[in-house]
Amino acid sequence: MKRRHLASFDDEHALLGAIARCRAAQLDVVEAWSPHPVHGLDAQLGIPRSRLPMLAFAGGATGLVLGTVFQYWSSAVDWPIDVGGKPFDSLPAFMPVMFELTVLCAGLTTVFALLARSRLWPGKVVRAHPGVTDDRFVLAAVPRDPTLPAHEVDRMLLAAGAERAWEETIP
Repeated sequence: MKRRHLASFDDEHALLGAIARCRAAQLDVVEAWSPHPVHGLDAQLGIPRSRLPMLAFAGGATGLVLGTVFQYWSSAVDWPIDVGGKPFDSLPAFMPVMFELTVLCAGLTTVFALLARSRLWPGKVVRAHPGVTDDRFVLAAVPRDPTLPAHEVDRMLLAAGAERAWEETIP
């Protein structure tokens, strides 16, 4: 079983400062939770820029192409009916469905990619500090030296500005 050390902060600036101090104190910061987005947290944790916008664009482009091809096929190839002398491949008439399928496919691609990447499947239990959803910032750290005593790691986290530090065993 793995062990990690958690520390609770009341301020986002204290959290960002603690990440730098933890790295200097030979602690690997593995995760951070916050009640709102914190500017600069991704860079501090070494998280690369997300590729989710590219996936959303690909999903939207797929929806646009599918909507256009389906409407053209159904109105001009499979069942051409002359309605009021309009052409079979009237692009302005296709626009609402093309737009709606673009938005639908982009949204669904984004949701499913986010859930898959975050590993948030139905029924998954996410354990975090209870105050994270209200007003607390929590940092999870693992010492690089496994022989370092737990009380020493907690002391380092408290010295970095934490309000409270504790150890947790993860399965």
